[in-house]
Amino acid sequence: MLKFENLDVYQKALLYIQSIYEITKSFPKDEKYGLTDQLRRASVSIAANIAEGSGRYHRKDYVQFLRMARSSAYECIALLQISLNQKYVEKQKYNKFYSELVIITKMISGLMNKLNEGNSNE
Repeated sequence: MLKFENLDVYQKALLYIQSIYEITKSFPKDEKYGLTDQLRRASVSIAANIAEGSGRYHRKDYVQFLRMARSSAYECIALLQISLNQKYVEKQKYNKFYSELVIITKMISGLMNKLNEGNSNE
């Protein structure tokens, strides 16, 4: 199994988390336990599920955690759309975050496909 810290998708997820933490600093204070918290947790969940899944013994378990990571990325999209609608995020920033999530989800899907190729060895 690949060491998760060396995976490009994991490194990209860490950078994404950093960006989310930065942008949510400018969200209204009354969103601290709302959108700010939820968006931060969803972004952290991407990297956390990649890491946790890598520690699983069976590939199918790892793939399931990657599915959860991808789902968290989709959750970020919805939360960013809400943030855009509430004018907490400018359209240009939203587009940047959205593009990064598209790349991350494609990378997660690619890793899932790679792991599924070796499924017959279980």
